[in-house]
Amino acid sequence: MRAVLQRVRKSSVSVSGEVVGEIGGGILALMAVAPGDSEREVRYMADKISNLRIFPDEAGKMNRSLLDTGGEMLVVSQFTLYGDCRKGRRPSFVAAASPEVAEALIEKFIEEVETLGVKTAAGRFGAMMEVELINDGPVTLLLDSKGDL
Repeated sequence: MRAVLQRVRKSSVSVSGEVVGEIGGGILALMAVAPGDSEREVRYMADKISNLRIFPDEAGKMNRSLLDTGGEMLVVSQFTLYGDCRKGRRPSFVAAASPEVAEALIEKFIEEVETLGVKTAAGRFGAMMEVELINDGPVTLLLDSKGDL
């Protein structure tokens, strides 16, 4: 699994002009699934993201996690995180999981995050979405479970 994480003051996702998910302060997680990913990667990413210390403490140092701050997470599926632009001028997406596999694992990821106590919202899988955010910092991080497990 891959994720682009953005610390946000607020964020929302819309489909056809309708807001389908929104949060206050927390993390916007753009998520992608690779073939071969399983619930092992889901559990790892849910725990890692929820416990990442990227929020400021009283001294202004990034020392608090989403769980520490009571922040929220907006999860948006984005298979293009597995786009390969090395050849030609059009990205190849063969490194992304099939929609059926990806949707099930994204849903499982949301469940795992909620089990940890994080309030979540989500986009609509497979839809053309518009994401709005106010990036806080800005703080933007990349995670890939393949190198970490």
